[in-house]
Amino acid sequence: MAKNKTLAPPKGAKKGKNFPLSKDPFFSSEPRKRRKIVDDEIESGESDEDNGFVSAEDVEFEEETADEKRKRVASEYLEKIREIARREKEREDKEKDEDESGDEGEKDSLVAQILQQEQLEDSGRVRREIASRVQNPVASDEFQLLVKHRQSVTAVALSEDDSKGFSSSKDGTILRWDVDSGKGEKYQWPSDEALRLHGAKDPQGRATRHSKVTLSLAVSSDGRYLASGGLDRHVHIWDIRTREHIQAFPGHRGPVSCLTFRQGTSELFSGSYDRTVKIWNVEDRAYINTLFGHQSEVLTIDCLRKERLLTVGRDRSMQLWKVPEESRLVFRAPASSLECCCFISNDEFLSGSSNGSIELWTALKKKPVYIVRNAHPSSLSCSNLELKENGAIPNGCMGNGDVNHNTSPSSSAHSWVSSVSVCRNSDLTASGAGNGSVRLWALTSDKKDVRPLYDLPLVGFVNSLTFAKSGRFVVAGVGQEPRLGRWGRIPAARNGVAVHPLKLS
Repeated sequence: MAKNKTLAPPKGAKKGKNFPLSKDPFFSSEPRKRRKIVDDEIESGESDEDNGFVSAEDVEFEEETADEKRKRVASEYLEKIREIARREKEREDKEKDEDESGDEGEKDSLVAQILQQEQLEDSGRVRREIASRVQNPVASDEFQLLVKHRQSVTAVALSEDDSKGFSSSKDGTILRWDVDSGKGEKYQWPSDEALRLHGAKDPQGRATRHSKVTLSLAVSSDGRYLASGGLDRHVHIWDIRTREHIQAFPGHRGPVSCLTFRQGTSELFSGSYDRTVKIWNVEDRAYINTLFGHQSEVLTIDCLRKERLLTVGRDRSMQLWKVPEESRLVFRAPASSLECCCFISNDEFLSGSSNGSIELWTALKKKPVYIVRNAHPSSLSCSNLELKENGAIPNGCMGNGDVNHNTSPSSSAHSWVSSVSVCRNSDLTASGAGNGSVRLWALTSDKKDVRPLYDLPLVGFVNSLTFAKSGRFVVAGVGQEPRLGRWGRIPAARNGVAVHPLKLS
């Protein structure tokens, strides 16, 4: 008959005494860190820190699961929506005296309506019709220079509530300014030693110091982080509340030409002259992945709520990246080079080209479904441009895209479409070039075309455009030179940020 084997006591236990299983750490149901805190039988001369003592808040944070984190974030977002609904309710019913329970019921109904509307708009099934409400600008409605820069502005961005704006220029300055007053505050670059402590690598090549020339900006949806990229090949992260530099992401082997945050997250995407797109998590200060596919420099990038990226490069291609599926769709443009792009919805997008064309695309076709040729005719090639009776601009003075090859190279550079922007979840869009105007367009979903609206005069290269979420104004970053080069110059232009109000009926 086999003898019963007894469990060996753990190392350090006295021999000759029975060791109960309840004392064995393997069978304990308590977490290890909590055992270290509450177990009075552990005898050690080490410090509390070495024994693993942690505060209650740290234990609670470490024990939070992924599901609990999602629930917490969803609850915070729901409270934010409820606060918006409460403010709208108070604004609408200032003079009404209603029962408390009735108020709560109507608030919950309003919250449900807001969430449903957001879901429909994010999915692209509902589009706000703003273009038809834009009134013909009068003489007093013109671009007002809100913020001045010493050199050409390269990027502009707005906060989620449209109250604050950010701009960068070739002189290396980054400004935060108030949309209403125009009062600006300058971001101070840290010393080289501080940059190294924040993760920056030493300058490469013949450079001895980090270049401060900034080419791109992006603002997170929660209003906490500002990302900037430029000639020093780093992605810099700033704390918006304190205006302090907090992180530098190395990794790109060329200038960082474009940046964008995924809406509602801290996920950041950066495009570079090294032909790659990199993914970062700003909240965790971490690098995630690198996307390869472009055969030349990446110029512009855009992203909505879905994990989908839209990029254009000098390889004459626009690419739609489906990040979770690790796949991409490649769209070939008939133009010599695509310069800019933006999402209209998850399946529709807009692009601008160096030949002066604006292209409308869908995810179902590899070629544009509609092309506006000669969208920004230069004054040399279109001196007889006249307004229509309703104030709208005809679709280019040469019609049907007949290109005048006798125009000088400088005039053709002035007509390059350097920036496009779409008012979020709406049919209103704008494009900018160096021909002296920003043009407003209407997107028609049924006919899949782009209809011209109005011409907003503005002297200089329009290197960046963005709309207010409400569609009440449009912001343009203007300069005497193009954003990514010096192949043209307009001495009469004023470097800075210009704002044009839009009156809606």
